[in-house]
Amino acid sequence: MIADDEASIRDGLKCIIDWESLGFSLCGEASNGKDALSQILARKPGLVLLDVKMPGMHGTEVIRLAREAGFLGKCIILSGYSDFKYAQEAMKSGVRFYLTKPIDEDELIQTVTQIREELAEEKQRSSHFTQYKNKAKNVVLQELLHSAPESPLSEEDCRMFGLTADVYQVVICENYHAPSTAAPFLFAEMLKVSNRDNMIFDHLSTDGRDVVLLKGVHGLNKLREFLERLEQNDMQDGSPMDSMFLACGRPVHAVEDIHLSYADASALLARRFFCLPGQHTAEYDALPRTNENPSPEADDASFSWNADAVAGYANRLTDYIGAYNRRMIVDTMQEIELGLMTAPNAIEDIRLLLIDLYLQVKENLTRNYPAAEFPFRNNPEAIEYIHSRGYLYEILRFLSEQSEAAMGALGSSSKDTVLADVLFYIDHNFNKNIKLETIAPLFGYNSAYLGKIFTKSVGESFNTYVDHRRIEHSKKLLLENRLKVYEIAEQVGYKNVDYFHKKFRKYMEMSPAEFRKGQGLDEEPEIYPPP
Repeated sequence: MIADDEASIRDGLKCIIDWESLGFSLCGEASNGKDALSQILARKPGLVLLDVKMPGMHGTEVIRLAREAGFLGKCIILSGYSDFKYAQEAMKSGVRFYLTKPIDEDELIQTVTQIREELAEEKQRSSHFTQYKNKAKNVVLQELLHSAPESPLSEEDCRMFGLTADVYQVVICENYHAPSTAAPFLFAEMLKVSNRDNMIFDHLSTDGRDVVLLKGVHGLNKLREFLERLEQNDMQDGSPMDSMFLACGRPVHAVEDIHLSYADASALLARRFFCLPGQHTAEYDALPRTNENPSPEADDASFSWNADAVAGYANRLTDYIGAYNRRMIVDTMQEIELGLMTAPNAIEDIRLLLIDLYLQVKENLTRNYPAAEFPFRNNPEAIEYIHSRGYLYEILRFLSEQSEAAMGALGSSSKDTVLADVLFYIDHNFNKNIKLETIAPLFGYNSAYLGKIFTKSVGESFNTYVDHRRIEHSKKLLLENRLKVYEIAEQVGYKNVDYFHKKFRKYMEMSPAEFRKGQGLDEEPEIYPPP
């Protein structure tokens, strides 16, 4: 950059030497001190040619203020012989290069060449320091993920490694379609646009995992916004988001506790076996309190997952199949699912228990109905199938399909009865995250076929029917005037209150608050009775 109040001198400096051959290009020029200072701070040039005497502000003042503002570039002071005292003043600001007018071409080339070499050396040193710092930071982050540091990091270290936030959260990103080898769509890629100087998050690999360490309220808000978008939008097969699974640890407020958040995320990954169909995220509050010390007198299913429990469930399922009681079969499958989710058993042990359950039901039915021709899979094939499933819902779906096939072999009931069972299930479970893809296998159908007969028989789609049941129940809760709108949204099955508002307005043509007000009630209750 060139700053001189005489246009002829500025033009001469641009042409006197071949700047490009010396590794420089012109980024700006100024004719007064204030403009020069503004451009220096905005453009941060590597080299400034600065006249001492300029209107508005002398060059010595320009360079002093620029240094105070953090400018680190090189500067050549230009002055006449009589102005040397100004050059001396500039040298107090670290200026080492001084040329007198008229400028000698050889002297300018020699000075610029020296500056170019110094800039190259500084750049190399800076690059090496950055590399060493990044290596050290990676080591520090790896240690913080796995354990609390033996001694707290100093404030200087925290600043150096960008660990000065007031809150942190670990997110692990995996490929959703395990064991597919396709690279997952990295969550970190979605945040890079706002991650200047790694202030919002750090991205690293550890234990063969892709890890993002979110830093600060802004980083955590970015995660929350992304999770809400995932919840409200149907995932398209083959889309980048469809290839991603996120495990989110708890937020922590100290660097020393980052390992707790990573431990949560790791535990959630280990429990992917219990995820629902299409579930692409698992959050820290979903970690169950397992019953590691079962009480012998407890009757909760989660306390008793052992050989006796398997035999009991096998006998119940055998009876329900014989009675064509789909409703109780579905209830039993749900009871098994809930019990296993809170049981302390290892995942592989759970698979073995479910194999035992299948084999016992098969044996019971074969013994009780010797004339029936059950289309069961042979034992090695069924065992291999259950062993190879990555999710509990896949195994329970298989057991449900086998139960439906067994009822068919015995002469099961009509499609109308099945539909009645589905409606009964919806009417008693609409407050949960129920989807057609989840319900259909429980009744022995694929979702596309059940959706068609549901719409044809009921006169509206599955999702519309669920929405109507939720909205009708929300109206009752609104009229009771004891819960806030966001609490009602949760009770009828909408996790997001904005989504509930959208659905309520769609079907009622007014907001929940307007509905309350129209009934002569307060928009929000002020006093809440105990639950």
